[in-house]
Amino acid sequence: MSASIGTLTDHWIDGARATGGNGSIEVVNPADGSVLAEVPRGGAAEIDAAVLAARQAFVSWSRVPVADRAAMVLRIREGIKARHEELARSITAEMGSPITFARSVQIGMPMATSKGVAALAEDFAWSEEIGNSLVVREPVGVVGAITPWNYPLHQVVAKVAPALVAGCTVVLKPSEIAPLTAGALAEIAADAGLPAGVFNVVHGTGPEAGEALAAHPGVDMVSFTGSVGAGRRVQEVAAGTIKRVALELGGKSANIVLDDADLTKAVKVGLGNCFINGGQTCTAWTRLLVPASLHDSVVEQLVAAAAKYTVGDPTDESVRIGPMSSAMQQERVEGYIARGVEEGAELAVGGPGMPDGLADGAYVRPTIFAGVRPDMTIAQEEIFGPVLSVLPYSDVDEAVSIANNTIYGLAGAVFAGSQERGIEVARRMRTGQVDVNGGAFNPLAPFGGYKQSGTGRELGRYGLEEFLEVKSIQL
Repeated sequence: MSASIGTLTDHWIDGARATGGNGSIEVVNPADGSVLAEVPRGGAAEIDAAVLAARQAFVSWSRVPVADRAAMVLRIREGIKARHEELARSITAEMGSPITFARSVQIGMPMATSKGVAALAEDFAWSEEIGNSLVVREPVGVVGAITPWNYPLHQVVAKVAPALVAGCTVVLKPSEIAPLTAGALAEIAADAGLPAGVFNVVHGTGPEAGEALAAHPGVDMVSFTGSVGAGRRVQEVAAGTIKRVALELGGKSANIVLDDADLTKAVKVGLGNCFINGGQTCTAWTRLLVPASLHDSVVEQLVAAAAKYTVGDPTDESVRIGPMSSAMQQERVEGYIARGVEEGAELAVGGPGMPDGLADGAYVRPTIFAGVRPDMTIAQEEIFGPVLSVLPYSDVDEAVSIANNTIYGLAGAVFAGSQERGIEVARRMRTGQVDVNGGAFNPLAPFGGYKQSGTGRELGRYGLEEFLEVKSIQL
């Protein structure tokens, strides 16, 4: 696959293609190392131009009726739907997500979230009366959006769709590892009739384009998704102009299996939520907490279940785990696997080295560690690969303590014999969202984290509110 997939590889500023920057950045297919495309390496000058365009467009876009803004988001959604297969294949090529997952989730989620936020517009409390005050909600202004590579379209739409409905304009800095679908979205938005300057895309690296965007005095809010370290830097840079910052960062989510749970379901669903997208998901349940008496039985079931996770060419319809997003990410995951072995965790499945039958590409072996202690590196740090740590516990209090004993608090799960017992444990977990007995993802529910997993919320009404200011008018 090459740049001929039809995605824009220039910047998109004020409704038109734009070049400029300090050279270019290669977009590499992690499955075989081939170069798909190049995007310009934008910096402060390109960010300046995009922010100026967004500020000028904000004056008129913020005054467009809410119903019309919501209708625009739905037209953009239809454009995504029309290019569904092309976009899925682009994501598979640029970051290695298996094609079946790319079609169903990588494209399905942004379609669901955009439809959901557009539907909220009509009944949303844009104004209310409190005593003699009229309280109104107004767009925050120009939004700087900085997004990661693991869900390159969904993470963009999760910010852009509510921002547009709110009446904001946007300057996007997508990940330089997987930037192609952001360019496609710019084309789709223009074809849908979105006015020039309302949505702009500047390619580049975090230290150059990302920091320039976060620091820019013309940006009213920064919405960032990525690592804790990068999020911390965004917050520091944005503090210079006291702008609003929303951060969706990392996770080390625990899946607590209680002694009366359906173990077959807990193992199947739990492993799936660890290995999802090759483990490159911030909400992945990477720690499986089981009663000590059931540890060996659960590990045995996990080993059997893991055998069904085929690894290989992500364009193959039967493959469930593709390559890591890049050679750098492959090296990172390999390092953590080696660290787990060094610290004495029991290797139940996988381990260091390339999967059998694969000689090239950024692949790793799906790995399960048993008998993991809570203080081990693999139980504390986000690996972002298909690596599961199984931790035994003595009682529920210890399980909750282990689950809460990391710097993160993004997601988690509980499997229990009854929903009531599951909810009881879920309430004790210091994390932003918890699935009980495999509860389905809800694109209208608030999404975000506790502790160093971030600030603010995305999706649904809560996500829309992130892009609004509140004004009191006394009458």
